Order: sequence, then C-alpha cells, then structure tokens
Amino acid sequence: MRFRRSVIAVAGIFLLLPGCKSSIAGTYSDTMGSVILELRSGGKANFTFMGNVQDCSYENSGKQVTLTCKGEDTPITFTLHDDQSLTGPPGTLMLPLRKQK
Repeated sequence: MRFRRSVIAVAGIFLLLPGCKSSIAGTYSDTMGSVILELRSGGKANFTFMGNVQDCSYENSGKQVTLTCKGEDTPITFTLHDDQSLTGPPGTLMLPLRKQK
C-alpha cells in the first residue's frame, strides 16, 4: 500500500514537470524600444522594427528561435540565452532583446 502511494506520487510529479518548463512566449524588446518581438502561443508572432509591424510565425528548437515573416524570403534565427534574452544572427547590429515582465 505504501509502495503504491509512492509510485502514484512520483507519477504525479512527472506529469507536472512539463508545465514547469519556462515558455518563450512573451514580449521581447531592445533597450531603446525600437525592436519588439511578441511571441504568442501557437507559433504566431509580431515583429516590430522602427514602428513597422510584421505578421510572422516562429519555431523554437532548443536554443534557437526561427522567425519567418510574411513577405520576407529569409527567416531570422535568434539565439535564446539562459537569462531569457534573445540575440539576432551574428554580424547584425541588432541589440539583445530582453523578455519584458
């Protein structure tokens, strides 16, 4: 009986663990507010640069977030860091984007 309760308790903990994973969904911006990236559930996103808003979609794979915007030929790949910031592709002048609280 005690063993059975322990097994049920451990199984319950493992069922809850996926919900503890931090979500990348949220709003990210640079310090100037000129670049804003809003990642929503379902892979939908808005990318605002200098006041121009684009409809986009995104995919997250490990530490990479790939943003594909309507009307653009090339997706943008961001790197997700442990502090929940995003940096743009190497060689770009884009400042790091920090997750807003």
